[in-house]
Amino acid sequence: MTQTEKSNTSPSDGSAPHVSLIKGFAPLANQYKGLICDLWGVVHNGQEAFPAACEALKTYRAQGGYVLLLSNAPRPSANVVTMLDRMNVPKDAYDDILTSGDATRDHLARLGDTTKCFYIGPDRDQGLLPNPDSQKGSEEEAEYILCSGLYDDETETPENYKELLERLFAQGLKMVCANPDVVVHRGEKMIYAAGALAQAYEKLGGEVRYFGKPHGPIYDAALERFAGLKNALGKSHLLAIGDGHHTDIRGAQGQNIDALFITGGIAAEHVGETPSKPNQEKLNTFCAEHNIAPQAAMPYLVW
Repeated sequence: MTQTEKSNTSPSDGSAPHVSLIKGFAPLANQYKGLICDLWGVVHNGQEAFPAACEALKTYRAQGGYVLLLSNAPRPSANVVTMLDRMNVPKDAYDDILTSGDATRDHLARLGDTTKCFYIGPDRDQGLLPNPDSQKGSEEEAEYILCSGLYDDETETPENYKELLERLFAQGLKMVCANPDVVVHRGEKMIYAAGALAQAYEKLGGEVRYFGKPHGPIYDAALERFAGLKNALGKSHLLAIGDGHHTDIRGAQGQNIDALFITGGIAAEHVGETPSKPNQEKLNTFCAEHNIAPQAAMPYLVW
């Protein structure tokens, strides 16, 4: 029986499963040859890097491990590298990056320049479209919706989009969601992401195609990267690290990949009194309620 199979087995008495709280990554690290590591909430908070997390990844790589950063950022990985450089995430903390933006852009390229979308999202993410000038259209011209986020995530909420989404749904348009995250931290603030609008559209009855965690295609692309290494790595060699219970942990679990849950991110208020001090009982209950079974949990990624 694998580690994942063991952890996914609930106690026979019906109580919440026990999730191991660990203080450092080192004891767990030597069990895996590769990491699928989330960015936002683990390596940085949208404004600055977490130095201890970067050092942990550097140490892991120095000992022979391979680090793939897998992000739901709705922009090509080259743009994310620039952002990481700006936040002082060291180059030697990772080997490769794959984003939901990469997967989305590949899909949109196959649609061709004549298929127009109605774009919802900030200007900075229009690089998702290989040719924005010819691939963007009005509500009336659009053949589908491309959503990368809110136009202004600092001031808006999904409620601001209610009438727009209703109009688009009435046209029978399908939505392409470039970031399944519902919320993310930006500094100390929680902001809505594209996944929140996608959920609102689904509640209307709209059809959404997601690119990113927890959905299968992004993991297929990630596993191809590991399979293509000189010393190919399969699922049993990998550990996923993330703070998103619906995205990082559930996505890994769906692929039968072990996972480390970072509790100090978006789930912090549900599992402890403060982000740095998760409560064991609350953690167990939270994981049971959300049907996730990580191999271990820790407040922040530290070695």
